[in-house]
Amino acid sequence: MGRMDDRPGLATALRRGTLEFCVLALLADEERYGVELVRQLGAETALATSEGTLYPLLSRLRRAGFVATTWQESAAGPPRRYYAITPDGRAALKHFKDEWVTFRRAVDRIVGTESR
Repeated sequence: MGRMDDRPGLATALRRGTLEFCVLALLADEERYGVELVRQLGAETALATSEGTLYPLLSRLRRAGFVATTWQESAAGPPRRYYAITPDGRAALKHFKDEWVTFRRAVDRIVGTESR
């Protein structure tokens, strides 16, 4: 039987469930283009992702109506597709934040990391 800390993919599983909401949160303040989102997520080691992961996620968010896109000219090359959060995306992000706080507190209590 393997040790639990040897189990591969724990960070990946945690990231998979939250990454789309992290993207929505980054878009909550201003619209951004894909490479910019990859860089911002990469600044957080636990959230580092690739363009190959991010662009399909952005497509799913667009199809779900959580983001809208526009093409804008770039001074440094070809036009860029910018992503902006929609009202439905804001509602989904708010719901996630509410659920996340409850979920995180429950996990912290159970695993003993809750601040006392």
